[in-house]
Amino acid sequence: MLLELNIENFVLIENVNINFTEGFNVLSGETGAGKSIIIDAIGLALGGKSSKNYVRTGNDKAIIQIVFEFKSEELKNLLFEYGIDCEDNIIILNREIFGTGKSISRINGRIVQLSFAKKVAKMLIDIHGQHEHQSLLYTENHLHMLDMFGNEVLSKDLAKVRKKHSELKETELKLNSINQNDKERERRIDLIKFQIDEIDSCGLKTDEDNKLAKQYDLLKNSENIFTVIHESHEKISAGINDEQSILGILSKVLVEFSKISDLDEDILGFSNELQDISYRLQDITNDMRRYNENITYDSELLLEIEKRLDTINDLKRKYGNTIEEILQYREELYMELEELEDSTNRIEVLSKKLEALKAEYLELSNKLSVQRKDIAKKFEGKMMGELRDLNFEKTEFKVSIKPNFDKNDNLVLTKYGTDRVEFLISTNPGEPLKSLAKVASGGEMSRIMLAMKVILAKIDNIPTLIFDEIDTGISGETANVVGEKIALIAKTHQTICITHLPQIAVMADNHLFIEKQVSDTKTKTLIRKLSIEERTNEISRLIGGYKITDLTLKHARELLDMAEKTKKGFIS
Repeated sequence: MLLELNIENFVLIENVNINFTEGFNVLSGETGAGKSIIIDAIGLALGGKSSKNYVRTGNDKAIIQIVFEFKSEELKNLLFEYGIDCEDNIIILNREIFGTGKSISRINGRIVQLSFAKKVAKMLIDIHGQHEHQSLLYTENHLHMLDMFGNEVLSKDLAKVRKKHSELKETELKLNSINQNDKERERRIDLIKFQIDEIDSCGLKTDEDNKLAKQYDLLKNSENIFTVIHESHEKISAGINDEQSILGILSKVLVEFSKISDLDEDILGFSNELQDISYRLQDITNDMRRYNENITYDSELLLEIEKRLDTINDLKRKYGNTIEEILQYREELYMELEELEDSTNRIEVLSKKLEALKAEYLELSNKLSVQRKDIAKKFEGKMMGELRDLNFEKTEFKVSIKPNFDKNDNLVLTKYGTDRVEFLISTNPGEPLKSLAKVASGGEMSRIMLAMKVILAKIDNIPTLIFDEIDTGISGETANVVGEKIALIAKTHQTICITHLPQIAVMADNHLFIEKQVSDTKTKTLIRKLSIEERTNEISRLIGGYKITDLTLKHARELLDMAEKTKKGFIS
């Protein structure tokens, strides 16, 4: 829902703030007051084409800000993908237009491309009139509108078509991948074989690099190891009787303890423990001696290990950080090689699968197309009824459903089937049916969209609708009908309408008045919400022109009373 519109230095507007409400919002005012400027401003905030002419004279830039509240999870996910925060489901669209003609778009303070702003805008608001945001002007939207109308009937088969189309595209992608340039495939096979041979020729073993590194360190430091162990052996056991060795000293201590060990159990315990230490030290020195006897410095072995480690490290740089990763990569290469060498067989298998999927897809699409044609007849009937209510007495409306061929006369397969749906209209008797987008004027387009929105009101997921020029060329009873239909739509959609007809204005839930203020040096547009009394006067002005009389005031009150009764009837 559109909550707020702020405009600064835009054409005649110096600074205005407009608060919109749920339901039916009407903007009215004198001719030339700048009603169309409001729609232009909204259109620009939603990604419309900018111009330096929009900047109010004497200012560097114009600023337009729109605040929306939304419920769509799809929109929330889209914003999340672009890293845009939206607390409390509030989204703020900003557009700054500079005197140079350049502009900047922001969403929740983050600068975005204009194309993204447009994408977001399409999920928030639909403007109907002589502006860029007209759903009916884009033929590709007609299919979605028809499917929306027939959703209960079409949804299951449409889901089947989408699923089959996804399988079709996935298989097609695999086939195209295999069918890539033969030379490129051969180059890839040669590279894979080279990499596999390079890995295999090394004969890697799990944890081999760690074991070799340890062995390399031992060999490289063998002289130092021998010296340390030899000297340690000498210090511990240069002969038990040598009083300078540890064992010699310990032997002397044991002799002294033997003289007093019988005197106390604790002393005997000390003596026994020291004796155990002596035995353990003798065992250790024997082990150290044997270890040193086996130490040899082998320069050739050291060089061999160094080369082996260099080979392993070279493979690590190319194929993985560890031997395990290198061997895993080798398995992946082997599987890819098998797939590439077996491509001829796979191409045949996938080609047959693709043909089968196409046949299944076309069967489902044809069934969907038959259902669409049945739905189209019902849609045509409802549209004709609504259009007659809106003073299109002689208008003929048709839904064209044909196979969707491209420029090369190939059938286009989409996730929505193979149909090309287009709305056709003839506004005058005897005239042939033509594309709706090419025939209808701005005011007619708004009323046609109004008819469509009445039909789709409960299932359309665009929360805010703006109707501009919807009252062009209508009056009397048709104007009453238009007002009632907009009010009906406003029960499920926030609706904003610029009008000069009292029959439409009286149906509003929120009435805003636009006026132009002229001074000696400046002209500016002002907007304010009307009180009950002011609204009665404005309806009176719309009825009788600039002169307000007792008769027009009475008529205005009657119209407002009738409107309230009509709206209460909607609720009941």
